[in-house]
Amino acid sequence: MPDRPGALATLAQECGAAGVNILAMQVFPGVEAVTDDFVLEVPADWGAAEVEALVERAGARAVVSHPCTEQALVDQPSRYVEAARAILSQPASFPEVVAALFDAEADQVDAPVVHDSMEMTVGDVSVLIHREAPFTATEHARGTTMAGLVSDVLQRGKQAASLPGAGRRLGTGTTPDYVTTSHGVTAEVEGTAVGRALLAELVTPGCRRLALEVDPAWRRRGIGSRLLLEGARAAARLGDEELMLVTSADNQAVLPMVLGSGLRGRIRMSGDVLSVRVPLRDLEATRI
Repeated sequence: MPDRPGALATLAQECGAAGVNILAMQVFPGVEAVTDDFVLEVPADWGAAEVEALVERAGARAVVSHPCTEQALVDQPSRYVEAARAILSQPASFPEVVAALFDAEADQVDAPVVHDSMEMTVGDVSVLIHREAPFTATEHARGTTMAGLVSDVLQRGKQAASLPGAGRRLGTGTTPDYVTTSHGVTAEVEGTAVGRALLAELVTPGCRRLALEVDPAWRRRGIGSRLLLEGARAAARLGDEELMLVTSADNQAVLPMVLGSGLRGRIRMSGDVLSVRVPLRDLEATRI
């Protein structure tokens, strides 16, 4: 909408004349124009074309409309608090939760319509969400703040996990040896395998899938992060350009594991599947 006095009054008048009720709104300030987010109750036989014609008569441009539910009427600060709570309880759900928060998709939609993207970074992990309506500067700031919150919590959790707790045995025999091969690495303690990272088939040219597992009794000790790092080095030695780790969407260990490895990755959630792509171009292929 144009940033001038009376712009909203004009829209309200057009809505009243058409029998349209304004149920809620958000204002995202700009320099020469303002982005307004309205929840409208329209006649049952209306579609996107009628809604766009209505608001364009009031001076709006670049209009995007889509059906919504009563969830859109929930208090916005409350939505952000609930989103933060959901993410902190399950960090790997970050892409899906923030996508819902911004009325976006966690995965790119294959459609002729041009979609805008917003990138957020949790540690060194990049998360992209997409939607048809352009993201505002305010929304970019909110996304950055949410990602920063998750980064801080994960970092504190990583530091806490590195400290010895009651009943936790440290010392001789608790530090695994990492045995590498051309297509993977095994973490061994006194000759017993406690974790593996094996390079599997090529997903696409230059991108290989990594199968990684850690014995439940040996988790939260940084073994998964080290296996991921060594698996990435093995893939780099084979000449691959990317590594893909695929797991279930409810796997809470993935995001901390990627952050603990020091690798840069791009996490994406689609349905019940969570995938992490790790570029190898900046990774030194030699083993340490």
